[in-house]
Amino acid sequence: MARRKEPTARQKRLGAELRKLREAAGLKGREAAALLGTDSAQMSQIEFGTAGVSGDRVRRLAAHYACGDAELIEALVMMATDRTYGWWEECRGSLPNSFLDLSELEHHASHRRDVDFLHVPGLLQTREYARALFSYVNPGFPEPELECWVEHRMKRRIIIERPGPIPYEAVIHEAALRIRVGERAAARAQLARILELSEADHVTVRVVPFDLDGFAGAGSAMVYTGGPVPKLDTVVRDGPHGTVFIDAEAQLSHFRTLFRRVEAVSLDPERSRDFIHELAKEL
Repeated sequence: MARRKEPTARQKRLGAELRKLREAAGLKGREAAALLGTDSAQMSQIEFGTAGVSGDRVRRLAAHYACGDAELIEALVMMATDRTYGWWEECRGSLPNSFLDLSELEHHASHRRDVDFLHVPGLLQTREYARALFSYVNPGFPEPELECWVEHRMKRRIIIERPGPIPYEAVIHEAALRIRVGERAAARAQLARILELSEADHVTVRVVPFDLDGFAGAGSAMVYTGGPVPKLDTVVRDGPHGTVFIDAEAQLSHFRTLFRRVEAVSLDPERSRDFIHELAKEL
């Protein structure tokens, strides 16, 4: 199979998971390659996501690796054989690859959790909010490019707006709700949008108020996406050099704990809605 020019985050993740299984079995790359009747170079490409692998080969490798986690194996087979051409592929070449990787990750997610302190989470943003945000961060953007970024963000909302949406939890700090990214009317419309979405059965919105003693969790902003099995969950964070996708098992456990800690000190959903209502009145 020909090498991919640049694998997606999902393709890289499949390869990384196969490498973890191989290493857990104590096998070298060349030994695993021999099990498939190929060479070390091809095996390396599979594990780096630059070459595809069939579902049958995934099962064969898992059997030789003595992996007894049937749910994980089937999830990896699904990743290997999925040929979804999602709406985000139309944006390839127009947007950063990390944007497209996040869209693909969300498309396959079983659930989603957000924690944000400075901005309203992307899935809850109005068009006006997103436009004001992107315009400020990238003041030199040509109008067509700016519109492309905004439209992409709006399309991403499909995972909580489509029939059969995924469960979504958002914990938002009061600071993010008070900062007027746009004009006063846009800020009011943004709060109204959050309230509207929070009424849905599959959406839970909680607020962390300023008036909270002993809260040191402002560095715990995250996007947490659930995989078909917990081992395939992913945390997405904005780092100093761009978007970072985190999938190490110890790190996933850390961020699960961190989310629950932030959630535990936030207002419950009903009090959060009341809180947002009061903020809207101030506008």
